Amino acid sequence: MENVAVLVEDVDSERPNLLGLYHGVALTRRTSHYSGVLPDRITIYRLPILRMCSTEQEVIRQVAITVAHEIGHHFGLDDITLRELGWG
Repeated sequence: MENVAVLVEDVDSERPNLLGLYHGVALTRRTSHYSGVLPDRITIYRLPILRMCSTEQEVIRQVAITVAHEIGHHFGLDDITLRELGWG
């Protein structure tokens, strides 16, 4: 991946149970006019992940799943496909 920033925040104020979010234009939707834009962002929300996990190992696994899910959006995969692949 190029030009993608990965951030960690406590919580999304509008959706407090959201685990992660991809902000950007998926590679599959970019046209020849796509240039000069700020980096895409993947934001991981720390507190919802911590609330749903009871061990450090669960946190590590959930972070990996969440990051992979958001990277999937960067590559143009939708939520249904990501779930079918086990990343959602």
